[in-house]
Amino acid sequence: MNEFKILMGKIASTLADFAWGWPLITVLIGGGFYLFVFSRGLPLTGFLMALKLVSGKFHHTDEEKAKGQLSHFKALTNAIAATVGLGNIGGVAVAISSGGPGAVFWMWVAAFLGMNTKFFECTLALMYRGIDYRGEVQGGPMYVIKNALPKKFHWLAYLFAFFGLLGCMAMYNVNQLADYMNSHYSMERSWVGLFSAFLIAYILMGGIRRIAQFTSSIVPFMCVVYVLSCTFILIQNIELIPSILWSIVQEAINPVAISGGTLGWAFKEVMIIGVRRAAFSNEAGIGTAPMAHSNAKTNEPVSEGLVAMLGPLIDTLIICTMTALVILISFPEKSYTQTEGVLLTLAAFEKGIPDWGGHILGVSIILFSVTTMIGMANYNEKCWNFLFKGRWGLGEKTYIIFFSTSIWLGAIFPLETVLNFIDAGLGLMAFPNMAATLILAPKVKDALKLYFQKYVDG
Repeated sequence: MNEFKILMGKIASTLADFAWGWPLITVLIGGGFYLFVFSRGLPLTGFLMALKLVSGKFHHTDEEKAKGQLSHFKALTNAIAATVGLGNIGGVAVAISSGGPGAVFWMWVAAFLGMNTKFFECTLALMYRGIDYRGEVQGGPMYVIKNALPKKFHWLAYLFAFFGLLGCMAMYNVNQLADYMNSHYSMERSWVGLFSAFLIAYILMGGIRRIAQFTSSIVPFMCVVYVLSCTFILIQNIELIPSILWSIVQEAINPVAISGGTLGWAFKEVMIIGVRRAAFSNEAGIGTAPMAHSNAKTNEPVSEGLVAMLGPLIDTLIICTMTALVILISFPEKSYTQTEGVLLTLAAFEKGIPDWGGHILGVSIILFSVTTMIGMANYNEKCWNFLFKGRWGLGEKTYIIFFSTSIWLGAIFPLETVLNFIDAGLGLMAFPNMAATLILAPKVKDALKLYFQKYVDG
C-alpha cells in the first residue's frame, strides 16, 4: 500500500505541475480582467440586483413555467455547498503555510475578477442548457460547448467532462475530515473514509432534490456559525487587523522572506499559490459552478448569472479572508508553517476561543465536509453522465460506487497527494471552460443589455 501511495503521489505532483503554470494563471486572471472591462465593471453595477434576486425581493413572473429544478436560492446554496467548505477552513491554511500572508492577496485578486467570470460562465450554462440521457434538463461547460460552438470544438466538451471526474472528486474534503477525526478522536483514517463513503452513497440515491434540500437548509446555518466565531476572534484582536492586512499586501509584493529565493521566483510562487487556492475555494473559471446553477428554475439566464456572481464574494472575499485573519492573528510569530491544512485553522480557533473554539470548528469541519462532498458529487455525476450516458453498464449505480471509492482513497492518501490530484483536475478543466466563455462573451453581453433594459432601466 505504501508503494502505491508513493506512486500516486508522484503522478499527482506531475499532473498538478503540468496544469498550474503561467498559461493557466494568465487564462484565469487575464480572462477575468478582460471580462471585467468587457462588462464595464459588472460586479459593481449589478451587485444590488443580484442581492434582490437571491433574497426573493425580485422575481420574474414566468418562473413557475420555467425549465430547471431549483430556485435561485437553492441553486446558489448548492453551488456554495461545493465551494464554501474545507477549502475555506483548510485551503486558506494551506495557502498561508506554503505561500505566506501574500498568498491571501492573490486570492483576493482572483476572487474579485472571478465574480465576472462566474457571471459569464453561469449565464452561458443557462443559455445553452441541454437534455441528458435520462431526459432531465442539465447544463455546464460541456453543454455550452456542444450547443453553442462549431462541431470542431466539441471534443473540448468531452475533455472538460473527463477532467471533471478527477477535479470534482471529494478526496480533499474527506482527507481533512479524516485528519480531524484521527487527531482528536484517534479514529482510523480508513474507517472515516469508509463511513463517509457509505453516507454519501445513501444521500446520492435521493437525487438532486434531496441534495438541494439538504444543502439549502444547512449551508446558511453553518456559514453563520463559522462567520460569527471568526468575528468574535477578530473583535477580540481588532487592534492587530490593520498591521496584518498591511503584511498581506506587503508580502504579496515582496515575498522573498517567506519563499527564500529571488524576488521574481518568489513573486511567481506566491501568486500561483494564491490563485491556485482561490480557484480551489470559489472555483471561478473552472466550470463547476455552472453545472449547479444550470439547475435553477428560470427562463432568464442573466438573473442566475447575477446570483452566481455572489459566490466568490461570499466564499473568498468574506469567509476565506476571515479565516486568514484568524490564523495570522493566532500565529504572529509565523509558526504556522509547522502545521498544515485544517489542523492549522483548528489550532487558531483553540487559541482564539479557549475551551469552545476547538469544538465549534470541529462541528464546522464535519458539516462542511459532508455538504462539500455532496456538492462535488453533483458535479462529478454530471460529468459521468455526459461521458457515458448510461451505456456499457456505467449508469447511476456504477457511478455511486466510483465516487464512493474515491472518497475512501481520499481518506487514506496524504494531503499533498490529494491536493495535487484535485488541483490538476480543476486546472485542466479551466482551459476548455474559459475558452468557451471568452468566445461566447459577446452573446452574454447582449443578453445582459436586454435584461437590464427589460427589468432595471425600464
